[in-house]
Amino acid sequence: MNYIRHLAGFFDRVAADERLNPTHISMYVSLFQFWNASRFKNPISISRNELMRVSKISAKATYHKCMKELNDFGYLKYKPSFNPFKGSLVYLFNFQTSNEQPLSTNHTKKGTGSEQAQEPYINGSNIINQTSLNLGKPAQKKEVQKMNGQGKKEKSSAKKERNVFSAPQLVQVQEYFASQKFPPVEASKFYNYFQSNGWLVGGRTKMKDWQAAARNWMLNTNKFAKGKPVKPKAKHLHATTNKNYSEPL
Repeated sequence: MNYIRHLAGFFDRVAADERLNPTHISMYVSLFQFWNASRFKNPISISRNELMRVSKISAKATYHKCMKELNDFGYLKYKPSFNPFKGSLVYLFNFQTSNEQPLSTNHTKKGTGSEQAQEPYINGSNIINQTSLNLGKPAQKKEVQKMNGQGKKEKSSAKKERNVFSAPQLVQVQEYFASQKFPPVEASKFYNYFQSNGWLVGGRTKMKDWQAAARNWMLNTNKFAKGKPVKPKAKHLHATTNKNYSEPL
């Protein structure tokens, strides 16, 4: 069994078969991996839970529907086991030779017959290369411009990913405050304050650099520590204790 030739033959059929969807392909590729692990021996015993986990199929109804349709379309032979302690059996066909079970080319009938040669799927890259050869340099320039545009998009997306803010841990904040010769209690105050408001600057703007915010915190701490505001004393009325309230104002 040639791993690459078999998959190439399978995808040739997938490209020409409009009945299949991504779920069918995911299930078949997962089954092929199990078949490869068993050194391409037929049949292979499968576990539904394991196959659903590998193929990323979450619904049991979808699992049974895809398995039945792959069997009906001629991609495999499925023998379910109704014993919970015994796995179901699956026979996979060799698509790199002409001895595999023929696929149904008529979607309304599911019979067997002589296999018909199927046209290989069209490779988009071959079309681009052939077009550039036929039309000359203009087509090549368009292709280069297209590739350059994709490169710029990738660079911009990578730059955005680098600018994504990541909230620090308390240990990181404490280490940074210690490097600036500030007590751990100030680090805890800083961390608890911004952790409670979702790391927003001024309560509105998403923080971009927590170390810069920490330095501002330290500057404000020093400012208030040097000159604490003095609370104004309450003013008292200058009134005597022997006031005669019968006198007019």
